[in-house]
Amino acid sequence: MLSENIKTMRKAKGLSQQELAIRLNVVRQTISKWEQELSVPDADMLIMLAEVLDTSVSTLLGEEVIESEADEIKAMAEKLELINWQLAQRKIRTRKIVQGLLFFLCLLIMMIFAIISLVGSPYLGWDYHDPEKAVLGVFWHAFEWLFIRLAPFVLIGAVIGFFLARKKSM
Repeated sequence: MLSENIKTMRKAKGLSQQELAIRLNVVRQTISKWEQELSVPDADMLIMLAEVLDTSVSTLLGEEVIESEADEIKAMAEKLELINWQLAQRKIRTRKIVQGLLFFLCLLIMMIFAIISLVGSPYLGWDYHDPEKAVLGVFWHAFEWLFIRLAPFVLIGAVIGFFLARKKSM
């Protein structure tokens, strides 16, 4: 009875003989002997065994372990597998969103470059005696100056990020 319960509880926890032996600080052969009824654990080891297997000593000694516990563990494993699948789907969806945003950023930068190239620098011909035009000219010039210097780095980073996100999603 004890040997069967040890074996059933160990398998229900998903532990190999080696893993159980490591947790109990014994050799694997000791676990094997217990399961083959060649020896039995002493009282202290029985208490440690019950703690590791998350059960009571009385369950290990006499009460028969019901297979429904193993079925419950299987059901729990199936639920965990479903949750893992859902998380993987969410990760794929997030990657696609990030990839789309990076693609949009690339397009936006290229459109702004095209607009600046076509329009040129209109503030150069403005009459700066008008205070509103002077302020607007300064802001436009500052935007253009900052954009021309930073946009290539942002564009390169967005392109690299786009391809890295694409590579990982395949």
